[in-house]
Amino acid sequence: MNKVWLIIRREYLTRVKKRSFIIVTLITPLAIAAFGVLVGFIMSYQGDEERRIAIVDEGNLLNGAIKDEEKTFYSFPKATLETLKSDVSANKYSGVLVIPRLVSTAEKTVTLKYYSDDQLGMNERDKIADRIEEAVRDYKITNLQLDKTKLDALDTDVDIDPEPIKEGSKNESKITAAVSMGIGSFLGIIMYMSVFIYGSMVMRSVMEEKTTRVVEVLASSVKPYQLMLGKIIGVGAVGLTQLLIWGILIPTLSIIFQLVFGINGSPDTVAQMQGMQGMQQVNPDDWKMSASQVFTEIGNMRWWLIIPLSAIYFVCGYFLYASLFAAVGSAINEDLGEAQQLTLPISMPAILGFYVMFTVVRAPESGLAMFGSIFPLFSPIVMPALLTFNPPWWQILISVTVLLATTAFFVWLSARIYRVGILMYGKKPSFKEMAKWVFFKD
Repeated sequence: MNKVWLIIRREYLTRVKKRSFIIVTLITPLAIAAFGVLVGFIMSYQGDEERRIAIVDEGNLLNGAIKDEEKTFYSFPKATLETLKSDVSANKYSGVLVIPRLVSTAEKTVTLKYYSDDQLGMNERDKIADRIEEAVRDYKITNLQLDKTKLDALDTDVDIDPEPIKEGSKNESKITAAVSMGIGSFLGIIMYMSVFIYGSMVMRSVMEEKTTRVVEVLASSVKPYQLMLGKIIGVGAVGLTQLLIWGILIPTLSIIFQLVFGINGSPDTVAQMQGMQGMQQVNPDDWKMSASQVFTEIGNMRWWLIIPLSAIYFVCGYFLYASLFAAVGSAINEDLGEAQQLTLPISMPAILGFYVMFTVVRAPESGLAMFGSIFPLFSPIVMPALLTFNPPWWQILISVTVLLATTAFFVWLSARIYRVGILMYGKKPSFKEMAKWVFFKD
């Protein structure tokens, strides 16, 4: 055990003291925070030019009045359309908006014409269209002699508020599922990235020592199993160190950058982003209410269970995949093409688990969620995401038991391949040859 500790210490200190590790660890949070600020600035950018729009209201739908937007001003000049077009060419106006006369109150579509050499932005076009829609609606209400107050009373927001039947069950609010989905997806992505980044780091470390013949010196005094285990734990400790530093720096720097540059996730910015994605626009008052509810939901989650279980899945998932990466690294030389071919069977389950995770957070009660949470090649990525939906205890117990047994088996299997492959040079071994290495006697 003392030899394993020496290898862990060597792997950890060698990497942590590298200038590249320090630079990447410090630069990455800065880059992420700066990227977030840049995206916020881009999404909130409204342009610098003021736009003056002349309106020709043929049916007098607006009654000669419309509220100006930010940096967009409207007017109702008494001039012909041709004269106004000339005024646009002379830069007196940015454009001319023509609102046609309604032939009948039964018209479902009203097509506006905008005369200008400059195109309207999507956001500005939607704002103008919304204003005219509202004016047309009021015009129809007046002409049909309807009671606007009664019509407005027909608009009803319908929400579903879950209520438990059994006593002692968690009382979920209407946004619990959305919060669980967001946090679950975040945890699943972290697991997926960690498995690939630090598992690949183990493989590259093994390949480097093999090609430089350093492993031959180490193997003379340390058992291959101890060498592989020390390397996996050492690199894993480096990964945890990096994740802890990022977990502190990224939120801190993001908050500082937002305060300094005045960029935040305001309701207008959120609405713009949702509008670009074809989603329903967010009411600012609803956004403020939802924000407070989100923090309440986050605080009500069973973090005393989610955090330790996520740590177990992280450690087991890392050992499972890192041991397989180590076995692959021991079987090849410096040819990266060979590495890609042999790592494909290892990568495919992790990639499939990543996509299963996104399906599971949308349907946590489905059969796929059950399978993904128990299948050991998927569960390190799927189950941390599913934990936010409070799965039953028996499902968690089966999942952890199967994962622990599978991890122990794969570590043993990889060690059997590692002990032979680390001292083998020459042509790339086939999977059949690697299978034979498992049964070689020590």
